[in-house]
Amino acid sequence: MGTEGEAGVRVIAGRYRLEARLGRGGMGVVWRATDRLLGRQVAVKELVPDDSLSEEEARARHDRTLREARAVAQLSHPHIIVVHDVVEEDERPYIVMELIDGGSLADRIAEHGPVEPREAARIGADLLGALRAAHAAGVLHRDIKPANVLVESGSGRAVLTDFGIAQVAGATTLTETGSFVGSPEYTAPERMSGERTGPASDLWSLGALLCTVLSGESPFRRDSLGGILHAVVVADIRTPPQAAPLLPVVRGLLERDPQRRLDAAEAERMLRAFLATGRTPPAPARTGYTPTQADLPRQRSADPSVPAGRERPTRGVLVAALLVAAMAGAGVSAAALLMDRGGGGGTPPWPGPTVSGSAATPTVSGSVPVPTVSGSTAVPTMSGSVSAPAQGRPGAPSGYRVVDDPAGYAFAVPEGFTRVPQGERVFYMSPGRTFRLGVRVTQPQPGGPLSVLKAAAVKGADTNPGYRNGRVTETTRDGRPAALWEFTWDGFSAAEGPRHTFDLCWEEGGRLYDVWVSAPVEKAREARQYFDVAVDTFVPV
Repeated sequence: MGTEGEAGVRVIAGRYRLEARLGRGGMGVVWRATDRLLGRQVAVKELVPDDSLSEEEARARHDRTLREARAVAQLSHPHIIVVHDVVEEDERPYIVMELIDGGSLADRIAEHGPVEPREAARIGADLLGALRAAHAAGVLHRDIKPANVLVESGSGRAVLTDFGIAQVAGATTLTETGSFVGSPEYTAPERMSGERTGPASDLWSLGALLCTVLSGESPFRRDSLGGILHAVVVADIRTPPQAAPLLPVVRGLLERDPQRRLDAAEAERMLRAFLATGRTPPAPARTGYTPTQADLPRQRSADPSVPAGRERPTRGVLVAALLVAAMAGAGVSAAALLMDRGGGGGTPPWPGPTVSGSAATPTVSGSVPVPTVSGSTAVPTMSGSVSAPAQGRPGAPSGYRVVDDPAGYAFAVPEGFTRVPQGERVFYMSPGRTFRLGVRVTQPQPGGPLSVLKAAAVKGADTNPGYRNGRVTETTRDGRPAALWEFTWDGFSAAEGPRHTFDLCWEEGGRLYDVWVSAPVEKAREARQYFDVAVDTFVPV
């Protein structure tokens, strides 16, 4: 276990004097040490043996540790911890790293609370640069969380550390013994459900980290492991209000489908644009991306990992098995969480077509019947007044404004959208009415939001020409029962073309709220952002 130096201090590899313990994690102990050869302070991570492993497994783990730590040592980036050396003593690996004078990001949040959006954007952009360098070298971190980010005193430099469960492309995972590695609150849903891990999984973790930095708590924190798994894999993702200025980035990183998730370059560009201008640009559409019904944004179904119109039974089985195993001890029925609640029929509680089914692409819960507004209604006139964020009022992401609508609610709408009242329905429309964001407030109906939307879906072909691929899903909004209706239709004219609609319905304060967004199929990604923001910021007043 190393030689004994002066005053009983351990010296390893005849060079590194271990002087004080800085911390302990799941895989080892980190020491403050002195490199006696170069006369400098360093940090040394001692990887402790796992008594649960067989001799063969322990040897494989040891070999992987050395191999992959040496790969990480090749990384060179100002926001990645510098690995100076990898040594072993008495068959135990030690990783010698630069010593950062400062605590972790988790310590900073615990002591001083959440950070402001500009500081969060700076930290996020720096870490994204670090991830780009790591991923380009074929190294995945796999455990990004505030505790694994150090903040240097004085400079405030954020440094990504603890690549202890990192994975090098083409290699097995460093701690892989058939058990899960990582921090569930920050782990991407594809890893939770047993799918292949790639760079996009690290980006999901960074999105969760940004939420924590801005609000003080991960959006997936729950009281049990089963609750965390449900939040990550199944439940609606509710970003904290403090994330509003950076919402396009946060939403883009917390996209459950890794193929649609923002990549590191896009996210970093957007955050640096916010730092330069105070405004976060919208997430770009994927180059060459041509949406089809199968590729449209996912609806919140019993298994939200399944995009509309696409069946993925293998993943669904894996998710179900994972949740069943995790929740069995907590007395939670995974069947109740995962069962399909779509379909149904009934009579719509309001008359037929009047409003144009609005299409959006949300990642939200609950939705309400989407009637249809004629594209040739009155000329838009602006009414709802812009209100600054105040107590009880939502904040507006960059590129949006808060409207205090006379109908009794406030929410954020994109700048440039104008208010067009249509009887009981109020629309906020983009120039040329390409995007239509609708709201309707009525009295609660028998059977609640789910019954309302199922009844409307039965009449979908009557109210929306060419209605197809409709699905109603039971969900929640802020813990309240809700329903989400998603469908494609042909629009009101050949010139308008096919459109896609997302509609959320829920009850709150003795009223039934219905919010929807409609847009051309090819603009579904952008519409989804509008829908997400509208539902996330909606507040009855």
